[in-house]
Amino acid sequence: MRGLDNKLARDIVSTYRMMFYMPNRDETGKLGTADLAPFLFDITASMAIFVLAVLGLGVIASMMGIFNFAHGEFLLLGAYTVYLAQDHGVPTWLGMLAAPFVVAIIALALERTIIRRFYAAPVAAMISTFAIGLVLRESVRLLLGGQFYSVEAPLNGAFFIGDVALSKWRVVIILATIAVVTASYLALARTRLGLYVRASLENPALARASAIPTRRIYAATFAFGAALAGLAGGLMVPIYSLNADIGVPFLIKSFLAVMVGGVGSFGGSVLGASFVGAGTAGLPWAIKPVVADVLLFLVAILFVKYRPTGLLSLWRK
Repeated sequence: MRGLDNKLARDIVSTYRMMFYMPNRDETGKLGTADLAPFLFDITASMAIFVLAVLGLGVIASMMGIFNFAHGEFLLLGAYTVYLAQDHGVPTWLGMLAAPFVVAIIALALERTIIRRFYAAPVAAMISTFAIGLVLRESVRLLLGGQFYSVEAPLNGAFFIGDVALSKWRVVIILATIAVVTASYLALARTRLGLYVRASLENPALARASAIPTRRIYAATFAFGAALAGLAGGLMVPIYSLNADIGVPFLIKSFLAVMVGGVGSFGGSVLGASFVGAGTAGLPWAIKPVVADVLLFLVAILFVKYRPTGLLSLWRK
């Protein structure tokens, strides 16, 4: 394990290529048939990554009515947990399994000591989470020495379907996302705890009158959302070089995805993340990446303005 600060420029280019697959075009400027399958696969992988990153933020925003500005740092803590495991000779996959639990414990401690005091004032809660995120990010930056580090994926190489190569680790991320989304939905929709969570979301006063421990529900929800962020960070870190700012781009686009999908619904967060993930991976093929990001934000802002209830309400109609 060694710092990559002396190769920063090359790492940035490499990371960007991994983030956005740039297929070759033929003489007419169209996407070649041989590149279509891997291009679509990378869009799917990008959607899966964003769904994992957004899901925790969506759960906290929907349940508690606040936007957690430390969400990007929870991703960072998950990635840092995996790095520490690898650095101490522990198998990377064990670090990935531990990441959501480590982040959940940290988040629960923060919720019990600081965040719960601001539930009645959402703006103050957002400011407090921003301050917490800043402290966490700069603490990790200090521990990393401001450098970039690489983390090996537990599964390297590619699957071959004909002449098409599919990254094994990206396949794992896609499958993990499907499993996490399904399990989270079943937990919220089919269990007694999920019933308590939904009751606390719909009518907190009535839930308290019905002897539902809303404070414990809030604490558990915040820890659960943070655990999802930690899992996302742990799974993503082999794709992106670890640095203190790894969670910042995901934080910004996660807010965008929650707003586009619709605050207050589990399905809305998934749809919004899929929309942002597909746009993030797909648009840079047709236009410059910087222009693609600007266009994605403009489209999302217009959508929120004219369809503030989100994608899910549009789909239901």
